[in-house]
Amino acid sequence: LALPTVRTFWFSLLDRDSENFVGLQNYFAVFTERFMLEAFRNNLLWILVGGTGSVVIGLLVAVLADRSRFENLAKSLVFLPMAISMVGAGVIWNFIYEVKDAADPQIGLLNAIVVAFGGEPQAWTALIQPWNNLFLIVIVIWLQTGYAMVLFSAAIKGIPAEILEAARVDGATEVQVFFRIMLPFIRATIITVSTTVVIFTLKIFDVVMVMTGGQFGTDVIATQFYRQYFTNRNFGLGSTIAMILLIAVIPVMIYNLRQFREREAF
Repeated sequence: LALPTVRTFWFSLLDRDSENFVGLQNYFAVFTERFMLEAFRNNLLWILVGGTGSVVIGLLVAVLADRSRFENLAKSLVFLPMAISMVGAGVIWNFIYEVKDAADPQIGLLNAIVVAFGGEPQAWTALIQPWNNLFLIVIVIWLQTGYAMVLFSAAIKGIPAEILEAARVDGATEVQVFFRIMLPFIRATIITVSTTVVIFTLKIFDVVMVMTGGQFGTDVIATQFYRQYFTNRNFGLGSTIAMILLIAVIPVMIYNLRQFREREAF
């Protein structure tokens, strides 16, 4: 792990052909070029909306399913997307977002619903920012909610039943039980799941590449790395973007590992 990192860092200090030493020039370019600032902004949006959405919906489903007669069925349906690869999910949602044109008589599920209610079909992934990014983020929420739900469900079942029952006997409402008993008990799990989802969204690549290829202002850090390194053959800038992505992930990983050591999260 260390040797490729050191090698990539050395390439990031060289020019596009890895021949001449340019120092930190590539790093200045990463934080000043418009296309990279757009990628950073999109990644932040993925973390805030995608990460938060996955955690909140996963926790909500875990809590509600825990008290349902159809718990196993509900959890199976929510977890099912986890069995689909990222590329496969992108293909599925391409059909959902498909827009009809002269060359393609087919219409996606979402546009079919819109047309059924008298609306006009839209090119959802080509809309004005940030709407097209939000439609892509929906896919990751769909994929990651099952992961969050399973871990939250296991943590909730670890809460002593006597404590929950005692709180209800004392007159606590379900909302009070959730916020004052459940959340404090599963706090460590929430932190662990949240940091894991953040790492995942920081490295997001497959969905964006399959759905838009980074067009229409949907580029993220990983797709820009791919474009600069493999398409533009700019090895210096591509290596720099890879280093920036690594540096962004490291603090979250360190925090996550400390949580594992300090608390029994599961």
